[in-house]
Amino acid sequence: MSEYVSPVPMPAVDAVAPEVHKGIYGMPMFVRVPTGDLEASKDFWVRGLGFIDLFSVPDRLVHLRRWAFQDVLLVPGEGGGEAAGMSVSFACVLGQLDELAARCEELVPGCTEGPADMPWNSRELTVVTPENVQVVMTAGLPLDPNGRRADELRAMGIEVPGV
Repeated sequence: MSEYVSPVPMPAVDAVAPEVHKGIYGMPMFVRVPTGDLEASKDFWVRGLGFIDLFSVPDRLVHLRRWAFQDVLLVPGEGGGEAAGMSVSFACVLGQLDELAARCEELVPGCTEGPADMPWNSRELTVVTPENVQVVMTAGLPLDPNGRRADELRAMGIEVPGV
């Protein structure tokens, strides 16, 4: 029996993000984001958030991807405005957060909040896209199973292995 190897890096300060997966698969989950400007939205998601344009159908669809199973479909529609109210989270590694924040801020000043450490042992950057989608880039923090943070997680009812 072979040992399972996670496709997502385990939380560590020096974790390296996996390469973008360019293969075609049946998507178990994806986000559909309506936008009034496919090209402008694609530019922000690609240059700011680090997605790639996996493929596009002119004037109909832009299929974006980061890691495997991190798919976003940009489609024509009424995007933006306060009514959008959509929120989605994507895993990343700690070393990506500051760069993502800087790139997004360069494209749309004031669109980011954080990164901030969260009680559930992650550091999160929140980005509001031009379509008014709240994108949370979340990176797990290293965890000492005998440390204070592990005790806090256990107190919340979260099982921490390795004690």
